[in-house]
Amino acid sequence: MRYERREREVIKFNPESWTPRTKIGEMVKNKIIVNIEQIFEGGKPIKEVEIIDMLFPELETKVLEVASVQRMTKNNRKGKYRATVVVGDRHGHIGIGSGKDVEVKPAIDSAIKDAKKKMISVNFGCGSWECSCGTKHSLPLQVKGKCGSVEVKLIPAPRGVGVVAGEVAKQVLDVAGVTDVWSFSRGRTRDIYNVALATYIALREISRLKNIDKLKMSN
Repeated sequence: MRYERREREVIKFNPESWTPRTKIGEMVKNKIIVNIEQIFEGGKPIKEVEIIDMLFPELETKVLEVASVQRMTKNNRKGKYRATVVVGDRHGHIGIGSGKDVEVKPAIDSAIKDAKKKMISVNFGCGSWECSCGTKHSLPLQVKGKCGSVEVKLIPAPRGVGVVAGEVAKQVLDVAGVTDVWSFSRGRTRDIYNVALATYIALREISRLKNIDKLKMSN
């Protein structure tokens, strides 16, 4: 069972009602940490969704899929709903998560929390040999992401090309803020969750490669 994708949502958050449970949460609430890049540079995981709510007061949320899943128990089959959600600010920050529950709304809420904890920073660039504008409108290099049988390749494109991708990958790239890119995918591309996660992994690969280059330069 699948549902229509939701349009843009604006998440409201009241920082006064938040009691941080981690040191990073306390630093964010006290405004010692004012952007997510400081957390990424420290290499610490985000364990509180309120950290993202505080740093991104107008985060965009899109429900990619709500599917009915089942598992077999000793007595009978147990059915649940699995929601796949992407969150982002259209300025290089994105997260993808999934959640399960016996009802749709709790499954979506669980997926949103999971996506917030998996936020990453996407490095933009102009890596296409066909474009020399010098602005950051595409990706800096070609990257791949794989989830299950699905493999997604993202290739930098010149300005004006737009996002040339399938429907699911296009929504993920759109929320991330990528405006020009070519993509190629193979495998069981009908699986929305795997396609979305493979695209997310490809974007995450950019930051990993950038950190490797930094380590080589320091050595």
